[in-house]
Amino acid sequence: MKKGANVVFLPVGMGLGMALGVALGAATGDLALWLALGVAIGSGLGVALMGLAGVAGQAKEKGKDGGDTVHVSDGGVSSTSSGDANCSADAGGCDGGGGGGD
Repeated sequence: MKKGANVVFLPVGMGLGMALGVALGAATGDLALWLALGVAIGSGLGVALMGLAGVAGQAKEKGKDGGDTVHVSDGGVSSTSSGDANCSADAGGCDGGGGGGD
């Protein structure tokens, strides 16, 4: 996929949002509100489509469907019985705060 190929989604999304906003605004009699909402929703839709196109393009380049394997952390839980065994009071403890005293 070319580098700038997914830029087209933003104006297309905004155009669709404006068209939908004009239609709903004409139907409800509040054109200003629905036109503004249509532009906002269309912009969000365009950005979301750009992101999806980028993800799909990266998967195509790698020749995979989902990308690399993601390793999930257990939150830093230690297998030792004492979580603060290597912490020093003079160094501020394990929280990294520093400034411990005498």
